[in-house]
Amino acid sequence: MIRQEKPMNRVGYGAMQLAGPQVWGFPDDRESARRVLRVAVELGVTFFDTANAYGPRTVNQLIGQALGPIPDGVIVGNKVGAARGPDKSWIVDGRPETVRRQVHEALADMGTETSELTYLRLVGDTPGAYQDVPLEESLGALIELRDQGLIRRIGLSGASPRMLARARRMTPIAAVQNRFNLLDRSGVQVLADCEAQGILFIPYFPLAAGRLSDYHELTGPAERLGATPAQIALAWLLRRSPAMVVIPGTSSTDHLRSNVAASEVAGRLTDTEVARLTELVDESKAVLDRPTSPARSHR
Repeated sequence: MIRQEKPMNRVGYGAMQLAGPQVWGFPDDRESARRVLRVAVELGVTFFDTANAYGPRTVNQLIGQALGPIPDGVIVGNKVGAARGPDKSWIVDGRPETVRRQVHEALADMGTETSELTYLRLVGDTPGAYQDVPLEESLGALIELRDQGLIRRIGLSGASPRMLARARRMTPIAAVQNRFNLLDRSGVQVLADCEAQGILFIPYFPLAAGRLSDYHELTGPAERLGATPAQIALAWLLRRSPAMVVIPGTSSTDHLRSNVAASEVAGRLTDTEVARLTELVDESKAVLDRPTSPARSHR
């Protein structure tokens, strides 16, 4: 678990949307993107999520320009082990040389000497990507960099229960980022493992890609509280588990303020409303996240 002198704000910020279209290049308005980052800090956000592959590298450069030097008490979690193809595809590349290079690139882009948290990306969808690199080699590269003082904490992104267990045999894991939201509980077993082991769980796509407005279980509490369905969905995640830190992304300061306010909304949801939201998906029957093939389960 990540511990700080000051309590962590459990509503963080996912920076992917600050890149240009298709998460490629810089946005048209770079200063607006930098302003979103600065406003997030002003609103008390203490956890930022990013990746070398966003841009690639452009989002990390915006973070460095807007927040450098990174304020005390702010943690930037950066993902390595993924790259972008010339066709803008997403490619997993866990080769040790790639992991090392990307850590150094991220430090340079964000203008810092040490990464507070670096995740290793484990799951990819691109055929032919470097997905056969043993976990021990990819993770071993991060452990070496941590021992050199370039990384303080190691996390995983896209981890199966078995992969998390294997990784923990090699090194402490501070955080796991997996898919989990109101409509997709496929990461429920990894969440349970994180709760048991004192590991932060950071769900990506926490707003279920905008598919929320059709559910009365959301719109009812939203109307009662004068909130938005998105705020209710984030509030449910915060109520679902104390291990959860949510990272909604936006390029709008108005949406940013609304997302941050979800922490206050969480305290106003009734237990009955939380239970009805939870019952939208029976977690006991949720498809657990797992390796993409039987062969992959042994890495």
